[in-house]
Amino acid sequence: MTTVNRRQLLLTAASAGAASVVLDPVSFASATGPGPRTRTLSGTIEYGAPDWVYVPLDIPAGVNRISVTYSYERPTPPPGYEGNALDIGVFDDDGFRGWSGGFRDSFTISASDATPGYLPGRVKRGRWHLILGPYRVVPQGLRWTATVTLEFGPDGPAFKPNPAPHKAAGRGRDWYRGDMHLHTVHSDGRREPAEVAAGARGAKLDFIVSTEHNTSSASGVWGAHAGPDLLIIDGEEITTRNGHYTALGLPAGAWIDWRYRAADGTIDRFVRDIHKAGALAVAAHPLAPCVGCGWKFGFAGLDAVEVWNGPWTLDDEAVLANWDNLLVEGKRWIPAVGNSDAHSEPQVIGLPQTVVHADGLDRTSILAGVRAGRAWIAESAAVDLSFTASTVKGRTAGIGERLDVDDDTAVTVTLTVRGAPGCGARIVTDQGQRVLAPLPATGEGVVSWTTTPRNSRYVRAEVRRPQPTPTTADTMVALTNPIFLGA
Repeated sequence: MTTVNRRQLLLTAASAGAASVVLDPVSFASATGPGPRTRTLSGTIEYGAPDWVYVPLDIPAGVNRISVTYSYERPTPPPGYEGNALDIGVFDDDGFRGWSGGFRDSFTISASDATPGYLPGRVKRGRWHLILGPYRVVPQGLRWTATVTLEFGPDGPAFKPNPAPHKAAGRGRDWYRGDMHLHTVHSDGRREPAEVAAGARGAKLDFIVSTEHNTSSASGVWGAHAGPDLLIIDGEEITTRNGHYTALGLPAGAWIDWRYRAADGTIDRFVRDIHKAGALAVAAHPLAPCVGCGWKFGFAGLDAVEVWNGPWTLDDEAVLANWDNLLVEGKRWIPAVGNSDAHSEPQVIGLPQTVVHADGLDRTSILAGVRAGRAWIAESAAVDLSFTASTVKGRTAGIGERLDVDDDTAVTVTLTVRGAPGCGARIVTDQGQRVLAPLPATGEGVVSWTTTPRNSRYVRAEVRRPQPTPTTADTMVALTNPIFLGA
């Protein structure tokens, strides 16, 4: 995991390639009597701004709480431009202390508590850095104001983290349903952690992954919401200016840096940090149209790609096609996952969900199943399927596996679907769609097809709900990772 001290802070950002500006340090008087010490800072960030503006704060001894409130002007942008947007976070001498992006206009940190998104802990003497992220700047510029208040006195009781356990009861070796991209008030979501956990249980999920934007703060509270019936895995959505990716399975409190772009050529070392921690790196919503969301880093070294994010859209359709094009590599393929990315109502937790074949309901087994591609994606827990490839001699392979047989061996592919009324089943190979079969009105059916490895290097399945208009893509109900055929 990436941590930085004062001397490393700006070097880390520079070595990561992120353009940054450092303002003059701001000093505060030590306590000489009752009452807090407050400084109001301001500045203007010009159009064409760097990614990060650092405001050094020299914090004296004896501070027990730091509070920051900020605002910025939002002039009407010229036609064709988006309005100003300014993110904020903070580092101390030892490293990362919190991030709220543009979701909050204030935060506070003390030994006992902190605003969600920020890490409780002592406010130690030394040089802190506010970090401003001018996400969008209009041609008129972005004028900002930040008020920093220090309170003095003895520290309160130290915050005691309550991380989630790494294991839940489970059913042994089985298929487990999970949503691996979720947000709470610890970043830009509006649900409390308890609400997300309740929503996961209501969606009949077995596990979830906490993926707050650029912060690890939620990992300190998930223990109160996990249980034998729900595994909660820590993670982070690393939100760069050239795309987002999730780290699934980080140790509680671990944090991955996000201050770089694709052209900087530094993502590899952060992905290595993720892997050293036993976690997975997953490209999130690669073709989302929001500013900074499009994935520009390529897929080398990643463990999966999120081909389905929230309700099915044309963006997902394009990601699916791009992902399918990568499958011809065969030996080194990247699995697909799907997640809700739910932030608040009416976004539905578990729409979609990734169904993972794992040895048990524990962090290590779930991540191993995802990494191996032993997974498929469902619209909801109402949808179930099985997908296998077999020969007359009884050799079989399932989702994410390889059926190692000669090129001319007859292979029968069998898709069994339940819970998909009004839908059609498709079997797709490296040559495209090969089978399209309507399912019975009950939504339960079996589709079989025979091929050979010479004819089909891989097979995968989709279940779709037709849409009534010719300009709208069919709604995806379920899709599988491939089964590879041949040696």
